Amino acid sequence: MLKQYLFLALLLFAGVQLSAQVTLEECVRLAQDNYPLIRKYDLLKQTKEVNLSDINKSWLPQINIYGQGAVQNETPSLPESLAGIISQAGMSVSGLNEWQYKVGADISQNIWDGGLSKTGRKIERAEDAERQAALDVQLYAIRERVEDLYFGILLIEELAEQTRNMQTLLQCNLGKLRTMYENGTAMQSDVDMVEAQCLATSQQLIQAESTAKSYRKVLEMFTGKSLAGLDLVKPDASTPQNLLPDRPELKLFEAQLQTNETRNASITASTMPKIGLFAQAYYGYPGFDYFESMMNRDLSFNILAGVKVSWNIGSFYHKKNDQRKLRLSSANIAVERDVFLFNTNMRIQSQFDRIDELKAIMKKNERIVELRTNVRKAAESQLDNGVIDATDLLTKLTDEKQARLNASYQEIQLLQSIYQLKYTLNK
Repeated sequence: MLKQYLFLALLLFAGVQLSAQVTLEECVRLAQDNYPLIRKYDLLKQTKEVNLSDINKSWLPQINIYGQGAVQNETPSLPESLAGIISQAGMSVSGLNEWQYKVGADISQNIWDGGLSKTGRKIERAEDAERQAALDVQLYAIRERVEDLYFGILLIEELAEQTRNMQTLLQCNLGKLRTMYENGTAMQSDVDMVEAQCLATSQQLIQAESTAKSYRKVLEMFTGKSLAGLDLVKPDASTPQNLLPDRPELKLFEAQLQTNETRNASITASTMPKIGLFAQAYYGYPGFDYFESMMNRDLSFNILAGVKVSWNIGSFYHKKNDQRKLRLSSANIAVERDVFLFNTNMRIQSQFDRIDELKAIMKKNERIVELRTNVRKAAESQLDNGVIDATDLLTKLTDEKQARLNASYQEIQLLQSIYQLKYTLNK
């Protein structure tokens, strides 16, 4: 039972430790999820569904309902000789009435549209993939902004930490000088000099902490998460081994080329004949039987149905030009892709060289800090023996602080350079 309680306590403690930290990858993920642009993914999905639904509905019967009233100054009639013969037979033929009216409906149904609806669906899916890829490119840029903020905070907080260490050393030596002044082995000017430097260091610390707080607020706006009391974890310093870029821009270029391919199929489909059924029905006057309508002006029901084949030969006139335009568009996209790859590879090489340079420089940092620390400790010992004055001591303290700050700055710079390379590669 005791072991179980200890195990639970360790888990709780580990949870507290983990909750007190935040990683760069977590900040990037939160920022991308929190960015308002993320809502466009759902809107794009709905847009695609609506457009595909419209294309599929083109196969539904098309119905046009109408009402019509008209008057004509001339109407069809029988020749007088024929009308006379009919009149002798006891029938009256007055011809069509000038007033004509009808209520009806025209119905058409596609049987084969030459492949337009099929290619239309392919084009919509290709254009949706292109829109998604373009959105990915916009959202990917958030990663760079968050990473710059993250490393900026690490650098400023490291500056604040080194300033605190400097202030601790100054306060310690200020106490020694005050004791030495009371014993008559130091001058008031030495005490004043160190105290002034201590106050100046406090000002630097206030400024660094304020800047770090401001940067954290901006990062909080990106992530939508409070970072108060959380430590920013230094990221992994491993360099990517695969230097082939996998940027979302490349997927966008590929999606644009795919869209052009589907549009080319649509051009071919537009030159094909169309086959459909049609029907016309109306109730009115005159009917289809004109002879009956000449003799009897009553309203009648009329219907006409059949098969219709249409072929727009004019689509062949601009087929080659349309296809040529698509080829030129694809060639332009290919050039843009090659330019992007060229610039990306140049950036990769530059960033890789910068990483190697920083690694070479950092090999000497540990020894430099060690030597500066030894010099500072020796100066403090000399101060105790009255061999060195406050000015020389401050110089040694400043040299040590600068050496430590350079080492920390170059370490964070290396991490940032590695992550800039990862961003360029999308690794």
